[in-house]
Amino acid sequence: MPKALYERRGKIAYVTFNRPEAMNAIDREMHELLWQIWRDFRDDDDVEVAILTGAGDEAFCAGADLKSHLPYWVENADALLPRRKIADGLGGITRGLHRIYKPIIAAVNGWALAGGFENALACDIRIASENARFGSFEVRRGFHHGDGGIVRLVNTCGAGVALEMLLTGEAIDAERALRCNMVSRVVPHAKLMEEAEKVAAQILRNDQWAVRSAKETILNVIGRPLDDQLAYEAFTGYSGAANATVSGRLAEFYDKTDEGRAGRKRS
Repeated sequence: MPKALYERRGKIAYVTFNRPEAMNAIDREMHELLWQIWRDFRDDDDVEVAILTGAGDEAFCAGADLKSHLPYWVENADALLPRRKIADGLGGITRGLHRIYKPIIAAVNGWALAGGFENALACDIRIASENARFGSFEVRRGFHHGDGGIVRLVNTCGAGVALEMLLTGEAIDAERALRCNMVSRVVPHAKLMEEAEKVAAQILRNDQWAVRSAKETILNVIGRPLDDQLAYEAFTGYSGAANATVSGRLAEFYDKTDEGRAGRKRS
């Protein structure tokens, strides 16, 4: 059985960390497999949205399997190792394949630790099972996030939450994650995939050029001065006028035949 699974159902791709016996920790073999999976998702014109989750009920992903990665890091430790790692983020979407503009939903079914936490943060929307837990324990072992965890935690939840989690090394539960804006909703464990698929369906009813452009714009305005943010948004927003589907979708709106009208929203 592959250590990471990739399945297509209609327009949705399902990606699963598949080492439940090891809390779905990412060893080097899974790391390479995930890179290929995310490349396939990026390049496949038949799928538009991905849902990422973990096998079993205990863990979403416990991060890097250090028994697999650490010997390699130590053996290859030199001044250029950090530069080589810049293009090789854990699992692909944390860094290196972080510019996939198709939406990715994390269905966090259990523990999201270390690099698993980083993979969850690298997704665009996070839905948590009531059993989900989020943590960064690296400081207990002498290091800290290196695959986007600090950057995305600050951008998503603010410096206060990042400082608390990363300096104490203590985990938070799903309800605290919801209050911190880390996840968009918390659902009963048995309803997790159903809720993730509902969100995917909401994305799919929209024009996918516009969805991808919106994601690209959001990623590109983070950290820029206000004038640059406004200019970039205007550039990408009004470039949609050339989108071939705009006139047809506007006609549906004017005729009141489009899906998702206020008060008449279809899921």
